[in-house]
Amino acid sequence: MLEKQLEYIRAVTDFDPETAIVLGSGLGDFADNIITDKIIDYADIPDFPVSTAPTHKGRFVFGTLNGIKVAAMQGRVHLYEGYTADEIVKPIRLLRLMGAKTLILTNAAGGIGKQLVPGDLMLIDDHISSFVPSPLTGKNEDSLGVRFPDMSEVYSARLKKAAIGAAAKKHIELKRGVYLQLPGPAFETKAEIKMCAALGADAVGMSTAIEAQAAKHCGFEVCGITCVTNYACGISSKPITSEEVSDTAAKVSEKFKSLLITLTENIHYGKY
Repeated sequence: MLEKQLEYIRAVTDFDPETAIVLGSGLGDFADNIITDKIIDYADIPDFPVSTAPTHKGRFVFGTLNGIKVAAMQGRVHLYEGYTADEIVKPIRLLRLMGAKTLILTNAAGGIGKQLVPGDLMLIDDHISSFVPSPLTGKNEDSLGVRFPDMSEVYSARLKKAAIGAAAKKHIELKRGVYLQLPGPAFETKAEIKMCAALGADAVGMSTAIEAQAAKHCGFEVCGITCVTNYACGISSKPITSEEVSDTAAKVSEKFKSLLITLTENIHYGKY
């Protein structure tokens, strides 16, 4: 099926991205910084998953960012939308087949770690994906990667250095921590957050970890950055709402976009 989808993309554009960026909640307009070569809606690609989450436009934007060839995903799909893990990672695998070598994953998440407050940006050092299905289950696609891939360094040490350097250059405080993915769509209970904290998680969300797992499997060099949009359940007495998530993401979007632009430049030019 990936071959059929790649064939469709190639019939529309011969663009070869160097870096791919998945834009999480509140970051969709980051693509406005891209000098567009081609936009392709997910719905136009044969048998391709379509975003239904609010604020997720559901399309690929191909073009240049300060002269660097990038592919941005304006919106992703999630387990809570009814998609399987395999369907969720189709865009990641397709971008790899198009030639992209580095992948920047972004998301909005609840903060668990005491060092985190809403509005913080957190570099993902590692993740916990044990509570969601693996995108590698089933017959292995040997053309993508090995049957039993090593996951000891899902998030590239080189790209972490590039992100830290970008934050320093733009005078942005960049926290660090472990991200845990749960399936959603309900926000977590107090007991679940206590469990996440006991496991060593600093932030919890509903995406990213299985995308990173599939990306590592198919040869991407991966960087992950979380926008902490709210305190996780029980950390604050205030109920969590999707509006709070969107509002906080919007407030820090300019800071987040500045970091992503400089990070992309650092990756391309080898500046750390």
